[in-house]
Order: sequence, then structure tokens, then C-alpha cells
Amino acid sequence: MKNATSAITGKTSGSVFRSRIRFALIGLLVIIVYYWSVQGMQFEGIQGTAGTVSKSILQGFLHPDWSFVYIAEGEDLLRGLLDTLVISILGTVVAAVVCIPFAFWASTNMSRQLAVSGSGKIVLSIIRVFPEIIVAILFIKAVGPGSFAGVLALGIHSVGMLGKLYSETIEAIDRGPQEALIASGANRLQVLRYAVLPQVIPQFLSYSLYRFEINIRSATTLGLVGAGGIGTPLIFALQVRNWNRVGIILLGIIVLIILTDLISGWVRRRII
Repeated sequence: MKNATSAITGKTSGSVFRSRIRFALIGLLVIIVYYWSVQGMQFEGIQGTAGTVSKSILQGFLHPDWSFVYIAEGEDLLRGLLDTLVISILGTVVAAVVCIPFAFWASTNMSRQLAVSGSGKIVLSIIRVFPEIIVAILFIKAVGPGSFAGVLALGIHSVGMLGKLYSETIEAIDRGPQEALIASGANRLQVLRYAVLPQVIPQFLSYSLYRFEINIRSATTLGLVGAGGIGTPLIFALQVRNWNRVGIILLGIIVLIILTDLISGWVRRRII
């Protein structure tokens, strides 16, 4: 009995020792990577105007330009936020619909040939490899600046992201109902309608809402390159160093994102 206990204790001690060695090696590797990254940075010191500029920015944030909230005859905060919201909604809806066939294409359990689902995964990876702001610049060159370019940029980029999430949802479905319908003589369309879609639609909606939250944040930056939304007046205010206007715009963006997160979270909890 003592020998067995000693053997178990020895194995436990050896396992703990190996875990500590592995943890120490990982920590050492992280430190080396951070040191190498810092060595590649070129720091030329703090500029002499840094204090004055920082104070001006802080003053602008503490005293936002409330007159910019609503301007009857021109561009204002409310119109910019509404434009951003519409761009996000349309981009998400376009992506949520367009990515469905791509998701079934990339799902391994929807095809008997691995090359078919593999090619679908590659296509989705290619679609989502480019950031929204790069896609927006490309569409601005094609259709001109404005909200339409922002909708296309968010929609195309979100197809890659949602398609990947949708395909993983399809691959995780319960095969029982599908096999039962096939055994009873149902065709592929009936299997899709009665066995697959009821299982995946709630998760599809949840992922779409989550993507909508991300697109709200992305849409605020698309205006920096001319793709519409609140980013357009933001970049103009930054260029002329109107920090009071920058402060009210950022405050409006914060409020919009918080409200969107709360509403989207509530809807997701009701769906799932």
C-alpha cells in the first residue's frame, strides 16, 4: 500500500514539475517576443506641443459643442448617428441573407466531398481577409463617396464573418431529424426545410445581431474615408482641431453603441 501511495505521489510531483517547467518556458517565450517587439519601435521622444494639445483635447471633451446636436438647416449629430445606424442595419441585413448559401457551401456535413466544403471555406476566408475600411475605399472608387459605399463595404465584409459562423452552426446540428426524414423518403429540400432550418435559424439571428453590434462600431470609422456616417463630421472636426465638436460626436457615438448593445442583448436573450 505504501509503495502504491509513493508511486502515485511521485507521478503527481513529476506532473506538477513538468507543468511548472512548461509554464516557465511559455512565460520566457512571451517575454522574449515582447522584448523583440519593443526593440523594433522607434521612439523619438514627446513633442513640445504635447502638453498644450492634450489640454485642448481634454477641454473639448469636458465642454462638448451641444449646438451641434441638432442643426435645422444642415449636417448635425443626430443626422450623422442616424446615417451610421442605417448603414449598419442595411449592411448587416445584406450580409445575413447573402452569406446563407456560402454557409451551406462551406459546411462539411452538407456535402459528401471534402473539396466542396473546403473550397467554400477558402472563399469565405478570402472575403473576410480585407478590413472594412479597405473594402470601403475600393467601393468609393467604384460607386463614389457616400453611404452606399459604406453599406456595400459592411455587407461584403460581414458575409465572410457571418458565413463562417453560420457554417459552424450548420455543422453542429443534430443529424437525427435529418436522417429520419431521409429514411422516410423526404427529398433534399424537405430535409432542409424541416430538419436543418428549424435548428439553425435561432443561432443565425443571434449571430446577425452580434454582427450588427460590431458593424455599428465599424460604421463610425467608415466615414473617415468618405463612406458616410458620423465619421465624416468627425474627421472634419479633427482636421480643424475643433475639440468641442469632437467631444460631442464621441459622446453621441458612446450613447448610440450603449443603446444598441442593450437592445441587441435583450433581443438575443429572447431568441435563444
